[in-house]
Amino acid sequence: MDSVHQQLQETLQTLYRKAVDADARLDQLQQQQKGKFAAIFAEDSGFTTRAKRFSPYVEEIAQDWQALKTLPEDEAKAALVPLVKKIELALATLGQFTAVSQK
Repeated sequence: MDSVHQQLQETLQTLYRKAVDADARLDQLQQQQKGKFAAIFAEDSGFTTRAKRFSPYVEEIAQDWQALKTLPEDEAKAALVPLVKKIELALATLGQFTAVSQK
């Protein structure tokens, strides 16, 4: 599990940097009266967070990871699946947002 935790830490660092950049771009769009929406992810996305910025979702992922580290290994393996799904969704959405917002 140590290598999994190391990979998760590296992924979270990347996710955080991308979220900061995307949030800055969202701030610019909001100042231009663009990007009016209630939340980045739908209610059925697996996230409990509802926010107009990416950073709160990254914080939720980080909290899930910290909780996962306290679980026994068999429970941690089970909890890893929804965590990885959140990470994949966040990375994919950030990638799409970055591609679209740079046009």
